[in-house]
Amino acid sequence: MPASYAYLGPEGTFTEVALRTLPETATRELIPYVSVQSALDAVRAGEAEAAFVPIENSVEGGITTTLDELVAGAPLMIYREVLLSITFALLVRPGTGLADIKTVSAHPAAQPQVRNWLKRHLPDAHWESAASNADAARLVQEGQYDAAFAGEFAAARYGLEALETGIHDAENAQTRFVLVGRPARPAAATGADKTSVVLWQRDDHPGGLRDLLGEFATRGINLMLLQSRPTGAGIGNYCFCIDAEGHITDRRVAEALTGLKRICREVRFLGSYPRADKVPAELGAPLAGTSDEEFMAASDWVARCQDGRF
Repeated sequence: MPASYAYLGPEGTFTEVALRTLPETATRELIPYVSVQSALDAVRAGEAEAAFVPIENSVEGGITTTLDELVAGAPLMIYREVLLSITFALLVRPGTGLADIKTVSAHPAAQPQVRNWLKRHLPDAHWESAASNADAARLVQEGQYDAAFAGEFAAARYGLEALETGIHDAENAQTRFVLVGRPARPAAATGADKTSVVLWQRDDHPGGLRDLLGEFATRGINLMLLQSRPTGAGIGNYCFCIDAEGHITDRRVAEALTGLKRICREVRFLGSYPRADKVPAELGAPLAGTSDEEFMAASDWVARCQDGRF
């Protein structure tokens, strides 16, 4: 396997900045790819050890391109996550002023994060989506657009100037990135972990989603992300992408996944991995009956009953 990480490029993306916070990148070749799909396909094809891609932001929620790629195709697994605070700069060619800007570009996920600023300062500017924020900067450099919303650090890389900095509609906006590889044994539990799965219902019936969520709720497992995604099989056909607190080796998480496997048409395990914020799953006392010790005690009791030792 090549000692390389694929990532959403080109150079100068927020993805690259977040990726370089991982200590192991000092010993890996970092290869930019033009899309999330191509970066993940490089892992599936054995051309890269892992891929680093955005999966969620605090303004708009899940990054649908990444979620859909993890839902479909050969299975992949999440091993790490990184949180990065996001603010944008308005990058332009030298000599460009606000009055000169008729077209602006950025990744589609950036638009909801700068929409109000754009409405106040450039209400007549036409928005054009790009494959990434850094690619938008490259297109400005080439003269295709007048300005790009990107990281201020991308200005020097593309010979541009930051006309405005610190642009964001929401305070403390963050994007979550994940390191994705081919399926293998999850890393050991740390006590501050997250488990990601995709669920497909057997059929559409009243209370179907409640049944799925009940497998988590009755075991005291908090959900951190719940997003429905169309399956492509017609209107009303959805699967559910879920992030839950805990690790697959935790008894309550393992039992929840066992229950889901029993009632779902399909369950895709996307990994158990350390939380970037390092917050333990149990901020206070666990719900009664949901600790690993209580699960094991209950299992032992059933075993004794089966043996006539109750």
